[in-house]
Amino acid sequence: MIPLPGTANVSGVNNPSTSPKAANSSPSQPADVVIVGAGIVGLAHAAHAVANGLTVTVIERDHHAAGASVRNFGHCCITAQSGELYELAQTSRKYWLEFAKRAGFWAAEAGAVVLARSEAEMNVLRELSAVREPGQVELLSPATTRALLGASASTAEEAHDDGGTSGGEWPGVVGGAFLRDDLRVDPRTTVAKLAEWLSQQPGVELHWNTAALGFNQNPDGVTVQTSRGELRAQQVFVCVGHDVDYLFPDLAEEHRIQRCALQMSLAAKPSGIEFAPAVLTATSMLRYPAFTEMPAAAALYSEVLAKQPELLEIGANVMFTQRPDGTIILGDSHHYHRTADPFLDESVTDTLNTEITGRIGAPLEIVQRWQGIYASSDVAPILVREVQPGVTVVSVTSGVGMTLSFGLAHRNVSRLR
Repeated sequence: MIPLPGTANVSGVNNPSTSPKAANSSPSQPADVVIVGAGIVGLAHAAHAVANGLTVTVIERDHHAAGASVRNFGHCCITAQSGELYELAQTSRKYWLEFAKRAGFWAAEAGAVVLARSEAEMNVLRELSAVREPGQVELLSPATTRALLGASASTAEEAHDDGGTSGGEWPGVVGGAFLRDDLRVDPRTTVAKLAEWLSQQPGVELHWNTAALGFNQNPDGVTVQTSRGELRAQQVFVCVGHDVDYLFPDLAEEHRIQRCALQMSLAAKPSGIEFAPAVLTATSMLRYPAFTEMPAAAALYSEVLAKQPELLEIGANVMFTQRPDGTIILGDSHHYHRTADPFLDESVTDTLNTEITGRIGAPLEIVQRWQGIYASSDVAPILVREVQPGVTVVSVTSGVGMTLSFGLAHRNVSRLR
C-alpha cells in the first residue's frame, strides 16, 4: 500500500545531533575490532560488531563526519539495485530500520516515486514492475503520482492542462511508479546520531581527529599505528571510502578507484510543498542497474540523448529529496577524477536546478551548494579485500554506500565467527 504524504512509517525521531560524545584522547584498551573511518559504512560495521557482543574502537581522522555520508540525498535506493547488490540492499534495509530504533535517528519507509513524462519512460517502469514481486514497483496514473507528491487532484489536472504554470503541481507528468522498499534518512543528522549512540555502548571507543598510519602483525592480531599511538585488535576494517589510495595506493590502482565528484544544492522549504518519497526521473533510470537492465532502457537513452543531451553531458541523475525540516536536496552531476578539483561549475548546477524546478512546478530558493565525492570503479561495485591477515579494506565503489552500508557490514562482521 502506498503511504500518502504525511503518513510515512517513521522510526526514531528528527533530532539534529550535536557532536557525538566521544573522546579525542589517545586510544587505550585492545579491542576485538578496530574500524578506520566513521562514515556510514564504518559505523555500520561498528553497529553490527556491537550487536554481536564484540568490543570496538572506531578512529576517524576528522573531528566529525564530513564526507560522502553527509553530502548525499539520504535515499536508500533499495529497489533499483540488481543481483548481489539487490540482496545486500534488502539486508541493509532491515538493519537500517533496526538501528534507527536503537540509535534514535529518523528513518522513514517512504519509498520513492519515479516521475515519467513520456511513454519511453513508462515502458521502462512497466518492464521493471512486471519482473518484480507484486507491489514492489507499483505503476501510477498521473493523478496518483501527483497526489502522492502532495498535489491536489483538481489543481494538478489544471496545471497539467495549462502547460504546468501553476506552482508546485508537478507539471507534465504522464505517470510514474512507486518503489515500495526504498527508505529515507536525513544525511545531515544520521551519522552523528549513530556515532553518539555507539559511543554510549559498553565496550565501544570512538576517537576523532585520529588518523591511521599503518598496520603491523602482532602475536595476538593486528597493531594499528595511529596519530595518537598504537591500537591492538583481532580484526581491522578500513572503511575510508574514496581515500583507499591514501593508505593502500597499489590496491586503489588495481581496483581502478576514482573520485566521482557531484554538484548538489539545498533549497529552502517551499511554501505549501511537502512530499515524503524520494523523487527520481528519467536520468535516474539511466544510472541504476535495475532500470538499465530492462530492454526499454535503450529507447529511453536515445530519447534523452535527442531531447536533453546536456543532461547526459554532465552525467546527471536528476533527483531530489525533502528533509524532515522541509528543505529539499537537489542534484546531481557526475565527473570522474583521480583527484577532484574543488571548483564548482555554475552552469552545471543551473542545468540541474532548472530541470528540478520544472519538475516541481514552483520556484526554489537555493541556500547551499556543495561538492559531493564518492568512490567509483569500473572493476566492481564493491571492494572487500583482506590486504594482510586481519586487515580488510571495505569500500562501496558505485555511489550507493548509504544503500548498502548495513547489509555489507552484516555480511563482513558475520564472517568473523
